[in-house]
Amino acid sequence: MARYLSSSSRALLLATLGLLLLGIGSLLWSWYGPGDPRLVHEIPPAPAIGGTFHLTDQFGQPRGDADFRGRYMLIEFGYSHCPDVCPAALQTMSLAVDDLATRHAAAAALVVPIFITVDPARDSVAVLRDYAANFHPRLVALTGSRAEIAAVAKAYLVYYAGAAPGPGTGAETTAQQEDHGAADDYLVEHASSIYLMGPDGSYLTRFPYDIGPADLAAAIGHRMGLQS
Repeated sequence: MARYLSSSSRALLLATLGLLLLGIGSLLWSWYGPGDPRLVHEIPPAPAIGGTFHLTDQFGQPRGDADFRGRYMLIEFGYSHCPDVCPAALQTMSLAVDDLATRHAAAAALVVPIFITVDPARDSVAVLRDYAANFHPRLVALTGSRAEIAAVAKAYLVYYAGAAPGPGTGAETTAQQEDHGAADDYLVEHASSIYLMGPDGSYLTRFPYDIGPADLAAAIGHRMGLQS
């Protein structure tokens, strides 16, 4: 004899099946249905690196980013009193440019090594002229006011801290700076990457300061589309 469900049992079964189907439908909708726009978060684009700057070189001449169009800027941020990282990076940059010149002289001539101080209070034009003479003969060393240095550091996403307070115009003479005495004996914490910018001024890549000269030369050549 066939067994029949009572009306209450049938109602309970139908309710259970309905809840099951509703759960499956919700799961499928969450997988394949259109997303809730309130829950969609766009990944912000990476911040641009580089931009316009107006500074002064080690010979007292105004220099801006537009002066280097058509060439590759190889840039390090640092300061002349830096005890280790900055001179090591500048030496690496100098050797890399010379290394590249042994294989691609014309291409190497398009690479401009640039040093931008993050310590304009001490790195005057005269100080940078003496400092730059220790490295590549084509090295361009740049200083400026505190506001100008802060602007270019911000454009290149360069962190630095510990520079001396004050206007820091970069125009003080060496004698004036020596008169400051012990107040000038301080370190500046700063980022230590080497930037490579393209002929149009756009950011190409950056390298760790402790990269080897041969590796740096090879990487620059690769970015320039040269055959090794």
